[in-house]
Amino acid sequence: MMTTAAAMHRVALVYNPIKVNETQLKTLVASIAEEAGWSPPLWLPTTIEDAGQGLTRQALAEGVSAVLVAGGDGTVRAVAEAIADTGVTLGILPSGTGNLFARNLGLPLTDPAAIIRAALAGRTLPVDLGWATLTREDGSSETHAFVVLAGMGLDADMIANTRPDLKKSVGWVAYVDGAARSLAAAKPFRIVYQLDESRLHSTKVYSVLFANCGMLPAGISLIPTASITDGTLDIAIIQPSGPFGWLGVWRKIWWDNSVLRRFRAGRLVLERRGRDASVRYLRGVAAEAASTHPTPIELDGDEFGTAVRLHCRADPEALTLAIPDSVSTDAL
Repeated sequence: MMTTAAAMHRVALVYNPIKVNETQLKTLVASIAEEAGWSPPLWLPTTIEDAGQGLTRQALAEGVSAVLVAGGDGTVRAVAEAIADTGVTLGILPSGTGNLFARNLGLPLTDPAAIIRAALAGRTLPVDLGWATLTREDGSSETHAFVVLAGMGLDADMIANTRPDLKKSVGWVAYVDGAARSLAAAKPFRIVYQLDESRLHSTKVYSVLFANCGMLPAGISLIPTASITDGTLDIAIIQPSGPFGWLGVWRKIWWDNSVLRRFRAGRLVLERRGRDASVRYLRGVAAEAASTHPTPIELDGDEFGTAVRLHCRADPEALTLAIPDSVSTDAL
């Protein structure tokens, strides 16, 4: 019989009904909740009008002890935005095409039961969250969370050019098509940027990325030193020059970061080679970039229109994430 103390605990499931097997997932969550002696779960499917922020606030208002989110990175971002800094456990059940946040954390992609049990048992790890304030051309501004990265420039244009039907059928590979469409017409643009309270800098770039995590799809390491528990953001400034500049970007991100850094001999090669100006890395608690004209913005792979200024900051230990015992947190 359920005890009075156990009955006070309740878990909410915020899920994208398009991305999950609703009946199967509900059955699994309900079974594990009953097994743990918790009250019947609260079911909250996302809609076009509510991607997860309002639903999560509703769950918190009802006093849930944990929130599970099932969907892609966009759904995870929306739920994280509402649950940030509350101390309530968040369990991520990967269900989308990219699942970059889950992959960066090393969470199991095909074992939702492990995540659910960890959330109900209180096996958690505090991790950082990013916040992005977008200033539009008309002077208005809005602030949103991001769990993986915020981008200004070519990366956002690439996402805008990715065909939804192709993304649905082949997943993250569809971004290759979007990249090809964007690179053909890509031009550098001038920004003024500032890191923390340092002096202003001006340069021409193709893209500026503010990262909470460092890994991209297919195991490509955008920023190999990025950590989700260090209380800072890692900034990548993409600025290839000359006809072979993009080869330098490719070599830096794919070959150097994703291949050579995995081996001791490769790391020695990188130390001797020196810096590559095609990609510059910076780090800080907060950073800001302003362009001379409205520029495309993306947060965690979702389009957010255009803005003339993007201010990002790290929110240390803002999320209390459920982490199964099988997941090593040493590299986070």
